Amino acid sequence: MGAGAWGTALAMAAARHHPVQLWARDAAQAAHMQAVRSNPRYLPDLAWPAPLTATPDWDAAMRHASHDDGLFIIGTPMAALRATLAALPTHARVFWLCKGFEAGTGLLGHEIAAQVLPHGRVGVLSGPSFAQEVATGQPTALVASSFDAELTRLAVTALHSDALRIYTSDDPVGVAVGGAVKNVLAIATGISDGLNLGLNARAALITRGLAEMSRLGVAMGARLDTFMGLTGLGDLVLTATGDLSRNRRVGLLLAEGLALPDVLARLGHVAEGVYSAKTVAQRAAALGVDMPLTAAVNAVLDGRETPRQAVERLMRRDARAEATQTRSAATPQTPPPPPHC
Repeated sequence: MGAGAWGTALAMAAARHHPVQLWARDAAQAAHMQAVRSNPRYLPDLAWPAPLTATPDWDAAMRHASHDDGLFIIGTPMAALRATLAALPTHARVFWLCKGFEAGTGLLGHEIAAQVLPHGRVGVLSGPSFAQEVATGQPTALVASSFDAELTRLAVTALHSDALRIYTSDDPVGVAVGGAVKNVLAIATGISDGLNLGLNARAALITRGLAEMSRLGVAMGARLDTFMGLTGLGDLVLTATGDLSRNRRVGLLLAEGLALPDVLARLGHVAEGVYSAKTVAQRAAALGVDMPLTAAVNAVLDGRETPRQAVERLMRRDARAEATQTRSAATPQTPPPPPHC
């Protein structure tokens, strides 16, 4: 559900092994994709496998995936996740691909699902993945994560192949936090690279960004080791350094001096980090988690600081020990003082 680049790419990957319907909200777009057997808007010149069909008919899509081993995969932006989940059958088996916190509520995907699809079997599918490479069958590894082990096994059955390796996880909180925060940190790294601050600065940003991500995740109940895997470190490295990264591109354009509206107009696609940055900061503040890199990105996005000023402020922070205690959600203990970047 959702015919953007990532939704289409994963539909193409799955359709190499199973019948797949790609639901598109725009009837004209669905008809055109079905006629030309590709998605010219987002993945031009990439032909679809024969078992993939496009439809704007919601009821037909629901019937297609409601059989015994059927699976719904939501490929919409985060802003549309709530409405899409609410429209699914009561006991749907569903994964979502979007990464971020919901604007306004600050909720992650599984928290939204608990409100609008309480009897559904739900999970998140995430990992270091550019849509273009998945669509062309280049080797990729993803993580299917849910509190429901049987659901993750269904994702493996549906998607695992020679080109797409599916790992499983029972820590959807950690997987979701990694996917949300890495987009914000990719903007920071794009700013650094756009200012020509060098490879040393890039390595420092990625490393300290991983520390921020881990602190927030553990405070929300995630396991620390999740952030050392594909949906933490892996996705962060890809999004912060890859030339196909939309969020990195946002940072590069901000460093050129473009205003945010002009950046988004030039980008032409959704960059979730722009919409998640403020919500990440709000959720961290509510939990008493210090996230200075996220704060710096918000200052630039809001126009309160230039990219150069944000970097200078970060570099003026007091010196401190790098290693700090991070309390595991599974090992209660006296909370340490809030760590700093």
